[in-house]
Amino acid sequence: MPSHPNESGSLIASPIDINWHSGLSIFASEPFLKEVGDDYGWLGGTDEAGQLRCVLPYTIVRKPGFRMVRFRVETIAWQQELPVELEKSFLNSATKYFRSTGADMVIPANNTALFRTYPNGAIVAPYGTFIKNLHQKEEALWGELHSDYRQNVRKAIKSGIHITSGMEYVNSSYSLIADTLKRSGQSFRKQAQFNKMIAGLGDNVKVFVALHRGVIQACMVCPFSQDTAYDWYSGTISKSLRGSMHMLVWEAIRQFSEIGVKRFNFTGVRINPEKGSKQEGIRNFKMRFGGDLVEGYIWKYPFRRLKFAAYSAAAYLLMRGNVVKFRASSEVG
Repeated sequence: MPSHPNESGSLIASPIDINWHSGLSIFASEPFLKEVGDDYGWLGGTDEAGQLRCVLPYTIVRKPGFRMVRFRVETIAWQQELPVELEKSFLNSATKYFRSTGADMVIPANNTALFRTYPNGAIVAPYGTFIKNLHQKEEALWGELHSDYRQNVRKAIKSGIHITSGMEYVNSSYSLIADTLKRSGQSFRKQAQFNKMIAGLGDNVKVFVALHRGVIQACMVCPFSQDTAYDWYSGTISKSLRGSMHMLVWEAIRQFSEIGVKRFNFTGVRINPEKGSKQEGIRNFKMRFGGDLVEGYIWKYPFRRLKFAAYSAAAYLLMRGNVVKFRASSEVG
């Protein structure tokens, strides 16, 4: 792709109209943003020639005494490739814009947003995700699975597990996801909030369940557009039958490929997790479905440091210490 005449320049961030289509992440769509934020919008990055080069969907989350910016998806290049240097200049301009609006801080994005870079002064953590290319024949997709996973899927089929999907499983899936997190010492959002997010996705979400003799063994909630399907939330019963989750993920991959979705995003893994840790187990589970590891960053940004410190302490306690370790951006290589 030919370089743009202003590649060495910078981008200016300013609000623009939302212009979503199915070739973009579902998390950039207006109905979803509207349901997950008290305010929302798109920032556009415009170059010196006045050309739109990127967009960044955002939400504003208000809590008593706090006004926080949160991104649900990373910077999206608009119609042509966006060099990392230009994206960084755009994020620098974006933080200036949000400071001018009276925001207290940018809080960490969901694990559906993996940035290639970050603004100066951000507090940063390296992060990654596995992304599987779905524009392949089913035989190729199947061949990318680890041999143990293929064996587990075959055993699940033999044991009588079958995969189905439908919105009638939303409430059951919520309970299963909440119970799964509880077993790990974590809490989940309230069901009313969960249902509101699902409503914001409209027809662009599938709720998959693995059933055995009428009992749900595992579930997965997958928002999607033609661009990407996401393993957003998933859970299992405490003693699920072997292969139930493997079969469920495989069937989701197969179905999304069949309807022409471009990619499957496993939504978040730690970079270099501690050996033997739960985070290493999560990373290995996702890796063995055959996606490519994409590395990047999640970041947060303080505008008002006392409020930011109070928020960070509260978030740490809420997560019981199970949080990604951030560092000042000057220390991140």
